[in-house]
Amino acid sequence: MEKNSFAVLFFLKKTKLLKNGEASVCMRITVNNVRSETNIRKSINPALWNQAKECSRGKDRKSNDLNKFIDEARIRLYNIHYELKEEGLVITAEILRDKFFCLEKKEEPKTLIAVFQEHNDRCMQLVGKDFALITIRRYESCKRYLAELIKLNYNQDDLPLKDINGEFIRAFDFYLKTEKDCAQNTVIRYMKCLKKITNLSLANEWIVKDPFMGIKFQEKEVNREFLTWDELQTVINKKFELPRIDLVRDIFIFCAFTGLSFIDVKQLTLEHIVKDREGNYWIRKARQKTKNMCNIPLLDIPLAIIEKYKGYPICGKRNVLLPVPCNQKMNSYLKEISDLCWIKKNLSTHSARHSYATSVCLANGASIENVAKMLGHSDIKMTKRYARVLDQSILNDMKKVGSNLVGTSV
Repeated sequence: MEKNSFAVLFFLKKTKLLKNGEASVCMRITVNNVRSETNIRKSINPALWNQAKECSRGKDRKSNDLNKFIDEARIRLYNIHYELKEEGLVITAEILRDKFFCLEKKEEPKTLIAVFQEHNDRCMQLVGKDFALITIRRYESCKRYLAELIKLNYNQDDLPLKDINGEFIRAFDFYLKTEKDCAQNTVIRYMKCLKKITNLSLANEWIVKDPFMGIKFQEKEVNREFLTWDELQTVINKKFELPRIDLVRDIFIFCAFTGLSFIDVKQLTLEHIVKDREGNYWIRKARQKTKNMCNIPLLDIPLAIIEKYKGYPICGKRNVLLPVPCNQKMNSYLKEISDLCWIKKNLSTHSARHSYATSVCLANGASIENVAKMLGHSDIKMTKRYARVLDQSILNDMKKVGSNLVGTSV
């Protein structure tokens, strides 16, 4: 056979008849003596088949439809072969078969909300492995807001992915800010969710153009609240009468002296505590959010808090070291703590992590590289967002400058 020789043959699969006695019609594509056979999902009475002409002898409607399909399929395959040859692309029997059935498929167009729901369903099955539950909730909220926008602007329940363009993206941005009263950084979080879906659609060739092309969102820098060293000491030394407030204070201080996030301290178990050769205790735990490993030396204060809650009933039941309440209760009680300690800051569980990076570590001479390792950051740029230039640091630096200027006269 010549180079790039090509042939198409239709035949019956008589070795295994269907329950109705008919035989499946198969198609064989041959390129350079290499075959690819496939069932075309049609069948016929074997007595009506004319193998010499590769068609049915029958005059009934089913036979006519089959013969028409075979003729059109042959023409399509020769057209595909011709186009590949003209473009100088590789031609194999498998490639011709795949391209033929790609043309043959008449799938319903993919739609935004449907694809978003499929994505969320898959992510839900990976909660605790690749995703945190709070991340899934954000995707669900984003999908719900998109459905509301589509209903409001288009009076439809869903939109084909091909209709998602830059105009739609800007409309969603406007909707989140006006109808949902979302701040800029919250809008960006939802836009990242939507962009993941559009990127998925691009990768699967459901869309051909990125709707985010030319659109940029500027994240606003947020100054997270953190406690200074003196404020941390105030919270530590404050006597609270209510057990629930005392418990939340202990959890907050533990995080402020370890840098653990809320979910990581809630999941902390005895297995995460290791002892080195010199007798020092460390927390060695992969972060729930990023899976990056944290290596955190345990100072006396967090060690004392672990000891305080040893044997606590809830800890034994959950097999954890600390009886951490839900995040909502933690943040609510932290507001009470800030009021009782006369600290005019909006404290949250995440404030403890910022306090650790700034007041406990950086203010006491820890390098930002080591802080990044303890916080479980893969990029030091993220750690810099936690770093703050404290007045005490400025004062210490300027004292050094002053000492070098001693004896200098004008």
